[in-house]
Amino acid sequence: MTKKEEFISLFKKHIKREGANDLLEFLLSNKSDFFDAPCSTRFHLSKESGLVEHSINVYECLKAYLERPRVKELYGLEFSDETIAIVALLHDLCKINVYKKSMRNVKDDSGKWIQVPSYDFQDELPYGHGEKSVYIISGFMRLTRDEAFAIRYHMGFSDTENVRNVGEAFARFPLAFALSTADMEATYFIEK
Repeated sequence: MTKKEEFISLFKKHIKREGANDLLEFLLSNKSDFFDAPCSTRFHLSKESGLVEHSINVYECLKAYLERPRVKELYGLEFSDETIAIVALLHDLCKINVYKKSMRNVKDDSGKWIQVPSYDFQDELPYGHGEKSVYIISGFMRLTRDEAFAIRYHMGFSDTENVRNVGEAFARFPLAFALSTADMEATYFIEK
């Protein structure tokens, strides 16, 4: 099964709310490069279809985190399969249509400069990171407050956001912390 097929299967299995089919149609359309886009310009999964691979990795990490006995029993965190799928699979929709193929110069092993494929970041809708994902999703379906805050603050303390806001969001909306943890685990351990 390809990553695209896996994503579609997870999406259809778990996300049932009104507007979900329209969102999936958009992701599959020629208006979106979601299934072909890299996840970054030069770092984690900077390759074709890296974005969809990252989204699945985050989903798997979030599911595993939320299944931990300590998280369930001591922290009392329980979320529906639909909420877990929404926040994990869709947290980086802000990266749709922003990476353009390019070339960059690097030195090879002998010290000679060569050109290698790369990506440039060109955002036509500079609305921020997490907030842009919330904005895109909200154009198709309603998010719960937990879902919106989780997606908005999934970058955690690594973003340029005021740290007080991040800490407050994590304290009030623990799903935001859980998603941020899953995103970091996928980025720094699975995809490094």
